[in-house]
Amino acid sequence: MDEEYDVVVLGTGLTECILSGLLSVEGKKVLHMDRNDYYGGDSASLNLTQLYRKFRPDQTPPTELGRDRDYAVDLVPKFIIASGELTKILVHTDVTRYLEFKQIAGSFVYRDGRISKVPSTEMEAVRSPLMGLFEKRRAKKFFEFLQNWKDEDPATHQGINLDTDSMKAVYEKFGLEPGTQDFIGHSMALYLDDDYITKPARPTYDRIVLYTSSMARYGKSPYIYPLYGLGELPQSFARLSAIYGGTYMLDKQIDEIVTDADGKFIGVRSGDETVKAKQVIGDPSYFGAGKDGGKLRVVEEGKVVRAICILKHPIPGTEDTDSVQIIIPQNQVGRRNDIYIAMVSSTHNVCAKDVYVAIVSTIVETERPEQEIAPGLQLLGPIYDKFISVSPLYTPTSDGKSDNIFVTRSYDATSHFETVVEDVQDVWKRVVGSDLVLKKREVEVEA
Repeated sequence: MDEEYDVVVLGTGLTECILSGLLSVEGKKVLHMDRNDYYGGDSASLNLTQLYRKFRPDQTPPTELGRDRDYAVDLVPKFIIASGELTKILVHTDVTRYLEFKQIAGSFVYRDGRISKVPSTEMEAVRSPLMGLFEKRRAKKFFEFLQNWKDEDPATHQGINLDTDSMKAVYEKFGLEPGTQDFIGHSMALYLDDDYITKPARPTYDRIVLYTSSMARYGKSPYIYPLYGLGELPQSFARLSAIYGGTYMLDKQIDEIVTDADGKFIGVRSGDETVKAKQVIGDPSYFGAGKDGGKLRVVEEGKVVRAICILKHPIPGTEDTDSVQIIIPQNQVGRRNDIYIAMVSSTHNVCAKDVYVAIVSTIVETERPEQEIAPGLQLLGPIYDKFISVSPLYTPTSDGKSDNIFVTRSYDATSHFETVVEDVQDVWKRVVGSDLVLKKREVEVEA
């Protein structure tokens, strides 16, 4: 480990692996290290033995769940938006050659005690049980307005300015009821809370267009998902890095971030070896997260509770779909943040046949996190087994430019990867000094 590198990357979570892959392609000399003996960090997919070892070290997995190797259970439940930013990175880097994708079969929303399919076209909106007859007409006009909007043609604006008018003003112009606003803002624009309503409408417009264009791409739902679990994503970017000369070391304890007298980064120490580099990028766990004493480079901004549930049946009320997302908007259950359910099954090669894995998650608001996800757990029907975790959300305390130490963010409670890519773009700009630029191609998806 005597060589000097351009960048040392700590942790093999998706954010870190995308960055090491992109930096290697850019010609940087990258060393990537992880204290675990598997890829993925907090965004890994675990087999049954690993899952039980993590949550219940004293228990062996029940034999009736099938073979260990049939399982790849995600620790963080996220889907890929078909036309979103992660797809662009996958295509731009050609990482798609290492992966196969399958659609998520349905997108549902909870309202008034039942779950219904999220309408994504005018036709679906007209048939949706989420709205009465007059509300459907108003919603149809709203969606037509979005579809017809052209920045350069004021005739399509209907007197609305997306950059100055709030989303509240847009909803009011079309007379949309609170319940309709709920499913548009939360299950299409995918906001976690209602803060967006008082802000300019442009980002919400962009998010709804992203949802509907992703929906139109493959039908059924706006989401795709990699066969064999999300843990395949970091591994695929690690392959990309290796092809371009990146070096990987798993199962390597990181003992110290070494800095000079001015506090600038000079290297990473593991045991009695120190590797030197110009810059370091890493996840919060390598920079004081959860520890007392020493230099803390991250701050806790909240917590996410997640329940990994093993089911022997599809989720009731979802038309027996093999994979689904269900969003419970916060107003429906008297909360500030939405509750998400993400379910996948053996169709995605992540569990044994006739087994379904559903993950219920939300941002923690009280001292009793498990009770907070009860409305989601109740929708699942009988639960064979469940594993609950409460994870702090860490963000870096500085931008890293002064000391060349760049810390990534924890994986948030959103149901998709858009915020992960925002973090990648943000760290890239600080490390490299210029924006990340990607080209556009198509992704192939299995029917």
